[in-house]
Amino acid sequence: MAKNHYTDEFKQQIVSLYKTGKTAKQLSSDYQVGKSTVWKWIHEFNNSGSFKEKDNRSPEENELIQLRKEIKQLRMENDILKQATLIIGKK
Repeated sequence: MAKNHYTDEFKQQIVSLYKTGKTAKQLSSDYQVGKSTVWKWIHEFNNSGSFKEKDNRSPEENELIQLRKEIKQLRMENDILKQATLIIGKK
């Protein structure tokens, strides 16, 4: 099943309607959006005012992502150095 992509404006409209008293169930039914999706948008917007995944990460999640990138980079550098050592050792 294809994943739907909604604009930030649409998401903001749903959150605004929720704040005016509509339930997540009503919004889900009225706009053919999953109820869990509506709750996710409400939660994201209330936490950071943004629907971007990057803006909704905790500091620990950001650190984990950065550390994984660093590990990947260091592994690549180690592989390059190992290859260089083998090449130099053959000469």
